[in-house]
Amino acid sequence: MSNSKIIEWVLRIAVAGEFTGHGILALQGKEAWIGWIQQFTGIEIGTAAILLTLIGLLDIFVALVALLKPLPLVLLWAAFWGFWTALVRPLVGEPIWDFVERWPNWGAPLALYYLTGRRNKISNR
Repeated sequence: MSNSKIIEWVLRIAVAGEFTGHGILALQGKEAWIGWIQQFTGIEIGTAAILLTLIGLLDIFVALVALLKPLPLVLLWAAFWGFWTALVRPLVGEPIWDFVERWPNWGAPLALYYLTGRRNKISNR
C-alpha cells in the first residue's frame, strides 16, 4: 500500500472517529451544547435539544461518509463545521486555547479533502 493511501486511511479513520464521538455526545443531549445553541439562537430548550439531535445525526452521517467514501462536499462541510464548533468555545466564554486544541477537528477533514481531491484530479487526466 502506498504512503498516500496509508495517510488517506489514517485521516478517514480520524475524521470518522471525531464525528462519531461528537455525534454520540450530541445524541446524548450534552447540556453545555444545548446551552450554546440557546445562547446563539435564542430558542427554547426543547427546540435546542431537537436541533442538537439533528446535528448529532448529521455528524454520524459525516463520519460514515468520511470512512466509507469521502465525498468532497461532505469533507468541506466537515472542515467548516469542525472550524465553527471549535470557534464556538471562545465565543461562549471559554479560553481561546479550547479553540486552538480543536484545530485537528477542521484540519483533518480539510487534509483528507485535499488528499483525495488531488488523487481524483490525477486519475481523471
